[in-house]
Amino acid sequence: MPYTVAVIGTGAEPENPGRDGYAMAYHHAAGYEKQDDCTLAACADIVRENAEAFAAEFDLDDDAIFGSYETMLQEVEPDIVSICVPPAIHERIAIDCIRSGVVDAIHCEKPMADTYGGAKLMTQEASRHGVQLTINHQRRFSDAVRTAKQLLDDGEIGELQRVEFSAPVGIFDYGSHSFDLCNYFNDETPGEWVLGQIHYDEENILFGTHNENQAIVHWEYENGVHGVAASDSTGTGGPTDAFRCHNRLIGTEGTIEVGPERENGEELPALRIRRGGGDWETVETEDGLHGWEFIDRAIAENVHCLETGETPELGAENALNATELIFSVWESARRRGRVDLPLDIDDNPLAAMIESGELTPKPAGED
Repeated sequence: MPYTVAVIGTGAEPENPGRDGYAMAYHHAAGYEKQDDCTLAACADIVRENAEAFAAEFDLDDDAIFGSYETMLQEVEPDIVSICVPPAIHERIAIDCIRSGVVDAIHCEKPMADTYGGAKLMTQEASRHGVQLTINHQRRFSDAVRTAKQLLDDGEIGELQRVEFSAPVGIFDYGSHSFDLCNYFNDETPGEWVLGQIHYDEENILFGTHNENQAIVHWEYENGVHGVAASDSTGTGGPTDAFRCHNRLIGTEGTIEVGPERENGEELPALRIRRGGGDWETVETEDGLHGWEFIDRAIAENVHCLETGETPELGAENALNATELIFSVWESARRRGRVDLPLDIDDNPLAAMIESGELTPKPAGED
């Protein structure tokens, strides 16, 4: 059946992406245009000129441009909505769309929400109202990631023992993908506990939300698989130098690396494997860990699941598992101890520590 699509939060044109936005709406819209059964019907943005530029790009008439998403929901009644606004307002807009009674599916940008309570409420309300809620962890659709998972499932490195990742920028923004991929490799197994510490003395705000400067994390899943990770936004390497790889899978009989960094100045393949004590072997893949085409693949899968009633891979429940690990790291730093899961907070521990004065990051640009 045909679906009408609306986008909330067009952002500025995507030529100059940065810390305030990457105009993800343009990539979402391009993904829907590739689907025969989807028609882009409307857009909403509080900045009129941004919405007009988006409408011009995708041939939307003036009456399809809205300054208020609430009005757009009432007048257009879209079947699918993409939410491409900053994380701090994901919760409110997603829940308004869910409760509108007209929306069948929502595809929301990551990170899921800026509080753990918000992420839980989004998931709960989507389930309660029968709305398909997905979060854009599109890197799952990289061929390098899919091939790594197939190698793991085929027993090429034995039984999985540990997952690792290093994240530039921070565990909330970039690390949202990283934790999600760890969960993907470990078959969505829930976490058992998290132990983390952070450093934050220089303001690091991305898309309106705080991210730590550096973090080091250890966690365990219910099936006994361990996770170890680090973040660094300072550009100095710091704890991420111990990993030098986007994602690493360590098994009883070998290791898989996805997105390894340069080695001795040499560009490394997107995916490589080392069996036992042997040498690294390149695994050929169609693409690496980054690519806008992954959003096309994610949207295609979301639309297919909406049509068939299947559970989407990017569903809110999977995203919530990654979000729980993120906020557990910050909660561990706040408690100065291990956090046993399920996580029993609703706030944002990093923001709370800043508001209380426990953390005092120097504002960006201040000498």
